[in-house]
Amino acid sequence: MSQKTLTESQEGAIEARPGAIPKRWWILAVVALAQLMVVLDSTIVNIALPSAQADLGFSDGNRQWIVTAYALAFASLLLLGGRIADLFGRKTAFLVGVVGFAAVSALGGAATNFEMLVTARALQGAFGALLAPAALSLLNTTFTDAKERAKAFSVYGAIAGAGGAVGLLLGGILTDALDWRWTLYVNVAIAVVAFAGGWLLLHNHRDAANSKLDVPGTVLVAAGLFSLVYGFSNAETHDWSSPATWGFLIAGGALLAAFARWQTRAAHPLLPLRILLDRNRAASFLAVLISGSGMFGVFLFLTYYLQLNLGFSPTKTGVAFLPMVAALMVAAQVGTTMLVPRIGPKAVIPLGFAVAAVGMAWLTGIGVGSSYVSAVLPQLIVTGLGLGLVMPPAMQLATSGVAAEDAGVASATVNAMQQVGGSIGTALLNTLAASAATAYMVGKDATNKLVQAQATIESYTTAFWWSAGLFAAGALIAFLLFRRGVPEQDAEAAPVVHM
Repeated sequence: MSQKTLTESQEGAIEARPGAIPKRWWILAVVALAQLMVVLDSTIVNIALPSAQADLGFSDGNRQWIVTAYALAFASLLLLGGRIADLFGRKTAFLVGVVGFAAVSALGGAATNFEMLVTARALQGAFGALLAPAALSLLNTTFTDAKERAKAFSVYGAIAGAGGAVGLLLGGILTDALDWRWTLYVNVAIAVVAFAGGWLLLHNHRDAANSKLDVPGTVLVAAGLFSLVYGFSNAETHDWSSPATWGFLIAGGALLAAFARWQTRAAHPLLPLRILLDRNRAASFLAVLISGSGMFGVFLFLTYYLQLNLGFSPTKTGVAFLPMVAALMVAAQVGTTMLVPRIGPKAVIPLGFAVAAVGMAWLTGIGVGSSYVSAVLPQLIVTGLGLGLVMPPAMQLATSGVAAEDAGVASATVNAMQQVGGSIGTALLNTLAASAATAYMVGKDATNKLVQAQATIESYTTAFWWSAGLFAAGALIAFLLFRRGVPEQDAEAAPVVHM
């Protein structure tokens, strides 16, 4: 036998070892790219909104629907998208999601009126709801060796956590250098690479091929999630006392309760309760929900502060978030590959929440004439370090140990928690910030520019304090819920799953 043949045999043996899937690191790159595309679109369009509004001529009242349409479709269809991946194959779901997302992004970029743009954004959310759980479940079933799985999830979790900040940067660059439409056209370029990689590298396997789609469960959970996100969105534009707010929130809660009850009786449940009943997994879902809620205090209000108070351009604002992204990525690697496998999530995830809470509390020191270097930069780094110890480990634990036939719907639940958390955070923090600004103006000269500027600072710091409170609550909840010690799936290799 030739030396070349020996080498090839040895390489084949390495790739064929238990838990290994050939070209899995290339699969990680493809999955990460697709996930980045989905996460980017939660923020990349935000910076371009003023330009799009001026170009298409829609009102301030309609402006929020460019963001809300995406969130509503994405959140309400996530569990359906995850189950489709389980039933019809993750490769099929992934490729359809990529192509669809790219096509409707091009439609949005070519929009000639508000109706066309908001329709494209809603369709983006629908295809994103198919793509995101397929991507995460592919990661979950590709990496079955404990150490490699930790590395893969550190990358994925860092993208999920930092993608919003990257979206602000990329949105600013594209809007400044080209046109707002390129914040949507850029998805086509990303999708071409993701589709080619997915077509060549992925294999289709239907782990839940013998199951059927739970239609009543799908209707209940889609309507419930839609009502929750719509209710929280109305809280931003109306009021918490508005029937359009509390009515939809109550309806959403009732529908989700009915969904949970139905899942105990359905022959082929959409979300098998065995996924939620594991203590570490349930704690991880809550950690993703809380971190998603608090993160919006960083991205949303700090963006306002940097642009409106410090005079940063959209591009410079995006660059200002990069140190936080770098800190998050470093902490993600350390948390998932070193700390959790050695000391377990009960210590690591509460520590991450506590560090993030310190960063947000420290950020409340901003003032009208503060400097980015002293009043924002160190605080961003600390917050990024904290979130890096929370999100990637939580996402890994939320999908670890899940049966192959449930991988898609478990992954969808993670995405749903992050999306609903973001909706809650946006509505809650916006309302609290507006109330703080109004309270500050009482008894003062509302025409005085200095008073107006200080009122906006008061609104930002109020939001930061509440974000710090959310993270502190997350630390307590995580400490109480996570089991002691190292989870079994981190101590030993997970069982082999064939794609």
